[in-house]
Amino acid sequence: VQLVESGGGLVQAGGSLRLSCAASGRTFNTDVMGWFRQAPGKERELVAAITRSESEIWYSASVKGRFTISRDNAKNTLYLQMNSLKPEDTAVYYCAADPQNRILFFARDYDYWGQGTQVTVSS
Repeated sequence: VQLVESGGGLVQAGGSLRLSCAASGRTFNTDVMGWFRQAPGKERELVAAITRSESEIWYSASVKGRFTISRDNAKNTLYLQMNSLKPEDTAVYYCAADPQNRILFFARDYDYWGQGTQVTVSS
């Protein structure tokens, strides 16, 4: 599975961005997909995750109510709509996928990763 993120950039606090992650290859191995982020000097953390049927969706407390994760299985694409962005949301955002059909909370549990896209929120 190959994952390619897009949509990152520089935005002012309070603004919005929409990240996309296009999957190709053996996309049947993407039953769970998630967005992680990693800020300088910090560990990679799960922001949101979603199963293929969307029966399970999870958000971290820091983004709940501001971010929305979704997926279009016909297009093999994962999205993250980010609203009301804050400077503390600044990080490299990574798309991840795994064939397990349940929410996975740790980076070590995901088999496939994108290259990351930078999100910078200015104050």
